[in-house]
Amino acid sequence: MTTAGARLDRVYRRGERRRLALVGAATLTLAAVALVDLATGPSALGPAALLSALGAGPAGPDRLAATILWQLRLPTTLMGVLVGASLGIAGLQMQTILANPLASPFTLGFSAAAGFGAALAITFGGALPVAGWLLAPASAFAMTLIACGLVYLVARLRGASPEILVLGGIAVLFLFQALQSMLQYLASPEVLQQIVFWLFGSLLKATWTSVAVLAGILALVVPILARDAWRLTALRLGDANARSLGVAVERLRRRTFVAVALLTAGAVAFVGTIGFIGLVAPHAARALAGEDQRTLMPLAALIGAIVLVGASVVAKTLSPGAAVPVGIVTAVVGVPILFALVFRRGAGGWG
Repeated sequence: MTTAGARLDRVYRRGERRRLALVGAATLTLAAVALVDLATGPSALGPAALLSALGAGPAGPDRLAATILWQLRLPTTLMGVLVGASLGIAGLQMQTILANPLASPFTLGFSAAAGFGAALAITFGGALPVAGWLLAPASAFAMTLIACGLVYLVARLRGASPEILVLGGIAVLFLFQALQSMLQYLASPEVLQQIVFWLFGSLLKATWTSVAVLAGILALVVPILARDAWRLTALRLGDANARSLGVAVERLRRRTFVAVALLTAGAVAFVGTIGFIGLVAPHAARALAGEDQRTLMPLAALIGAIVLVGASVVAKTLSPGAAVPVGIVTAVVGVPILFALVFRRGAGGWG
């Protein structure tokens, strides 16, 4: 190997070690934040009791600690991890296929569609012979997929360019926001309260069933996106450059769009509307790791999970008796983080 080749090899290996270190550090940070979230709550469950109940399992000798941990706190924490990871990945891939730094699950109207679906179920679902806990998530999931179908139809009719996808998404966003507002206007005070609480976004809705469903969606979608990692990295160079490398750009964009739709639908269907995760996490990951999707995608997922679980800790600390909806915390915390990212990257552009 020549001297120049050896030097390039050392640089590459150094970069690989740095990327692995970043993912490892983010994983350890997520584990620490998750443990803090498990230990935080209105009941006096100390670290020793927490670890004992965690090791003993759901049928441990301390029935109170086991119930608090395995039936209440653990599903909530795991749902925070899964939702944060889903929104982080969804936001990253939206920004990739749309070449738009402001893209997120909100940009294409997916979250607004989920809110309308849940509001529809809450308002008119009482007459249907369906379990109450299942109706709102199922309706939100279905309406999110309908919104995806509308955006995709517009893109197919006018050509699936990033600009058309964004414009179609904005139109769908305003449509479902208007329908959502109409339902709130017509609803009784009691129903309106339920709709507003759902729209705030809360991890307290989590159950082991919802955790399993979202974990299944991630297990289905992530391998598909991981297989396309180098193609998605090439897409960041522009459509023309990606095509010159043999990437079927339109097919890749459609496939990624469907994956993003499934991730967003699964994330918001069970916990409600949670903002800023899908916008902030990809930019934070990109600032740390660059554009290589092999590192960028897991890092965006980990940062999204860290931010959401951290917001859960803050929510429970602010109001120990009745946790503040985590969607409010992510919106408040997300604004300064986004401004910091804007000022950090403003001089060099968004790329």
